[in-house]
Amino acid sequence: MKIAISGKGGVGKTTLCALLAREAVSQGKRVLAVDADPNPTLAMILGFPEEITPLVELKELMEERMGSLEGFLRLNPKVDDIPERFSVERDGIKLLVMGPIRQGGGGCACPQNTFLKSLLQYLVLERDELILLDFEAGLEPLGRATAQGVDALLIVVEPDSASVVTARRIYTLAQQIGVRKIFAVANKIREPGELRTIQESLEIEVIGALPYSERLRVAGPSSLSSDAEFRHRAQAILASIVHPHPQPLSP
Repeated sequence: MKIAISGKGGVGKTTLCALLAREAVSQGKRVLAVDADPNPTLAMILGFPEEITPLVELKELMEERMGSLEGFLRLNPKVDDIPERFSVERDGIKLLVMGPIRQGGGGCACPQNTFLKSLLQYLVLERDELILLDFEAGLEPLGRATAQGVDALLIVVEPDSASVVTARRIYTLAQQIGVRKIFAVANKIREPGELRTIQESLEIEVIGALPYSERLRVAGPSSLSSDAEFRHRAQAILASIVHPHPQPLSP
């Protein structure tokens, strides 16, 4: 299964990715988590002891696979060995830090973009483990072929008007590029009215709701690894992706 996670910055995409990864491993699944955010923090949240250099910053690797970064480029670089060579593992979770794929005209580094998009397509279309893709707010990395290989897109939404607007935009774009299953996950919910507002403001099925946690705010997402309530909610989200059906949610 391949699950992409998106949403406005700061809504808790990486926290959700980490929760789902831990829950999936506890169920005996093989998990590869991919950090494609401009500010990669998934390693820290998952408890990896050292900072991991994103693939996009490995110049020697880029030149090896793409040819001269200043001259002719290989349009189909070899990427099938990258997960085994460059992923790191902790507590049964493999982690690959890609770095962001830049939009054209926004500081685009074309050789690096070509490499990362080829890698992403390989991960989605060819690998057979559970892959969790932690994206930034946009869906620039998802070309049409890759998007159609993603089993589900989770849009994380908090009770904030800007977050809802961003979720609507992501939903529209995801439909346009062919993502088949698109769901929302509400986060930082303090009371039932906030969850109802999100559900009424979106055309997207909300398959999970995570409560606001002061412990999470103070101690960080790694503090939730043993929290039974958050683990139960992560389990329910994974189950709803496989067998989606309307069900009442509690904040």
